Amino acid sequence: MGYKTIIGLEIHSELLTDSKIFCGCSTEFGGDVNTHCCPVCLGLPGALPVLNKKVVEYGIRAGLAFNCDISNHTKMDRKNYYYPDLVKGYQISQYDLPLCEEGYTELDTEEGKKKVKLIRIHIEEDTGKSIHSTDGGTLLDYNRSGVPLIEIVTYPDMNSPEEAKNFLDKLKSILQYIEVSDCKMEEGSLRCDVNINVVDEETGEKTMVTEIKNLNSFKAAVKAMEYEEKRHIALLEKGENTIRETRRWDDTKNETISMRVKEDASDYRYFPEPDIVDMDISNDWIENIKNNLPELPQAKMERFMKAYNLPEYDASILTSTRALANFYEKTVEYSNDPKQVSNWIMGDILRRLKDEDMEIEDMRFGAKELANLLKLIEEGKISNNIGKKVLRTMFEEGGDPNSIVKEKGLIQINDEDEIKKMVSEIIEKNPQSIEDYKNGKDRALGFLVGQVMKATRGKANPQMVNKMILEELNK
Repeated sequence: MGYKTIIGLEIHSELLTDSKIFCGCSTEFGGDVNTHCCPVCLGLPGALPVLNKKVVEYGIRAGLAFNCDISNHTKMDRKNYYYPDLVKGYQISQYDLPLCEEGYTELDTEEGKKKVKLIRIHIEEDTGKSIHSTDGGTLLDYNRSGVPLIEIVTYPDMNSPEEAKNFLDKLKSILQYIEVSDCKMEEGSLRCDVNINVVDEETGEKTMVTEIKNLNSFKAAVKAMEYEEKRHIALLEKGENTIRETRRWDDTKNETISMRVKEDASDYRYFPEPDIVDMDISNDWIENIKNNLPELPQAKMERFMKAYNLPEYDASILTSTRALANFYEKTVEYSNDPKQVSNWIMGDILRRLKDEDMEIEDMRFGAKELANLLKLIEEGKISNNIGKKVLRTMFEEGGDPNSIVKEKGLIQINDEDEIKKMVSEIIEKNPQSIEDYKNGKDRALGFLVGQVMKATRGKANPQMVNKMILEELNK
């Protein structure tokens, strides 16, 4: 019996405007609690909202990047519900006339390209933040109240947690490329809700849709989807069904927990926001925003393949984030070997970033320093292995590789007489390895090379060492 998983996503992304959506308060993250507030974002009586034009522009920019139709006429609406961090008792959002509709993006899957369609992208205000104390009390910080958001709603076009994760990765990359959001999930600037159900492909029976709210990491989103997928299938196999509910993910228990029965749009009693006039958006403005969009990930990947003769895999990794792509291109400007730069970034650098949970922009060195390191290797002044040690120092302490090599005395030994003398000493000390090599044990060669490298603290030219030892062994 086969089951098909059906997943749709709702993504909330804070916008990178300097001020909030309806007032002039700062959107900067990390200020002292309740210091980025005013009567408007605190919802005080008599305070009137004024729409930030930049928010509309960023919403249009996102819509164009996702191939949406941009509305020439749109408006804001009141979404009524009560929650302590929603100071007015309603949220100013968009209901029946969203800013952007019917977009899409494409995913690479094992079966080829797959189109994930978007229902809409609309603009709205964020809520405040509840801070739960250890004594059971709740404190409220309204710095986030009124920070501008776009909400991106997909059709249920994804059929596995892995597909949904790929979509989220691509969405995050595009939003960063077009500079409308920093997508820092740890700061709450990107949050995800999941709608998921399962259908029995033999009988056609479907489970009711479950919504999983406020997932603050892609890892949590995938775990929650995998858990719900199994839960829905287990219910179908028992002849039972889910209820239409909202659940949350518990990282400690590694399970979803029921919060409430899922609301319908009618529960929010939407009506047009009376304090903000409707918006008429000209085609000229839309076209101007479109003409000024930065290069998007797919276009950059294709350019990297052509301009730098990179394989598709390399180009896709290097363009996965705008910061990584910029770092690569900057390094290539100082280097004459694009593939060598790609190999080092995709190998040692990305591995180190992953191990230390760092972003490329957090490194203690820049593109010029990496290019200088690769130049030292290319010129034969240090070996590849010494280069890896120097890179480790650059990660831990920063600094220019030329200075590090000089201070630590790491310049490669290329003097033939000096290396020949060391090779002779090592061969003389290891007669058994010579015998092993003559008996067909090739690893004896590696052992002897390793002994020379150890004696020179890795500074001897490995190619010269290998060649000289072979010459001696074959005499």
